[in-house]
Amino acid sequence: MRIIRQPDVPKEEATNRAIFFGGRVFSQGFVDSNSSKFFNMAVVSFEKGARNKFHVHSSDQILYVTDGTGIVATEDQEHIVSSGTTIHVPAGEKHWHGATGNSEFAHITITSVGSTTEIL
Repeated sequence: MRIIRQPDVPKEEATNRAIFFGGRVFSQGFVDSNSSKFFNMAVVSFEKGARNKFHVHSSDQILYVTDGTGIVATEDQEHIVSSGTTIHVPAGEKHWHGATGNSEFAHITITSVGSTTEIL
């Protein structure tokens, strides 16, 4: 068993990763293939207006909103989400997520170990 405290995990800027555009984004990785055979888990924080590009994952993705107000969208749906909301994105579903223009936004993301992300 591992006990992981969020203040003990470094926050890394993720803005320069190919998946993101517009605004600044930070990531705190808590669980990955070095510590689990099954799951990746991180907290991703978006500054106001920051978001990622349309993309797909090879595994399901679960997002749990921990702070602020954000947007999760597919090609034909867009939802405003806030703290306490869970989003289940099935493998292969084209989607994006990010902060609204007037709120920061943070979520926990969980995917399967070995899951890949394709930027569209």
